[in-house]
Amino acid sequence: MMATEGPVHLHLVSDSTGETIHQVARACLVQFEGVKAIEHTWFLVRTAAHVDKVIAGIEAHPGPVLVTLVDPHLYSKLEAAGRALKVPVISVLDPVLGALHHYLGKKARGRPGRQHEMDAAYFSRIEAMQFTLMHDDGQHLHDIDHADIVLVGVSRTSKTPTCLYIANRGFKVANVPLVPGISLPRELTTATHPLIVGLTNDPNRLVQIRRNRLLMLNQGSESDYINLDEVRREVTEARRLFERQGWPVIDVTRRSIEETATEILQIYQDRKDSDIDRD
Repeated sequence: MMATEGPVHLHLVSDSTGETIHQVARACLVQFEGVKAIEHTWFLVRTAAHVDKVIAGIEAHPGPVLVTLVDPHLYSKLEAAGRALKVPVISVLDPVLGALHHYLGKKARGRPGRQHEMDAAYFSRIEAMQFTLMHDDGQHLHDIDHADIVLVGVSRTSKTPTCLYIANRGFKVANVPLVPGISLPRELTTATHPLIVGLTNDPNRLVQIRRNRLLMLNQGSESDYINLDEVRREVTEARRLFERQGWPVIDVTRRSIEETATEILQIYQDRKDSDIDRD
């Protein structure tokens, strides 16, 4: 048994979007009074190379590993690394509470439903959602530096639904649209706190989405907004802008909202880990 005094590093490893493992981790950790967890999220883990990256992260910040991996070879590789590093690698289908009790040296309270209590994390998610709704579509730019994450992209790149999905995880998210012929707001270019991510989409797909949007609004269908050549130019300029700013870029063409959000949160976590290492 290994008792811990400070925060415990908790690694969440999934070959999908990580929704299940995130909920299980929270439901279990709230059973241990006074334990603060630093979560390291590793989602969409589907290759041996990605598992190697996960193992390197565990070596840098040792702690329990919660896993949902369908591929037995990937799970065995991770489990072997856990044994070598002397940290538990726990399948969430196994008795998670028992394994965490063994590692943390604390007895679980055994109160069903504690994850739904009105705790600080709950109010944090409410605050994050309120912030995100207020900062949708380039609104209230004066305090955008208070955001955790800012999404930037041309029209119809799923900025708003992605923001709301991430906000439900407790992150303050804003989004800023790119409008042809209009410069980036100064508040965005001078922001230093948030992770800024550029979203893009295939021009042909964008034209289809935008045309459907106009039909729903009973608006005219003849404009640069759905002109393929103009949309291609718009997307190209956006990519060049992202490159100049040094922002990570995610192509949402073949991604669900959940997958896009997961990728963004992984980038956010990687940056957070780098900041911890520098400190």
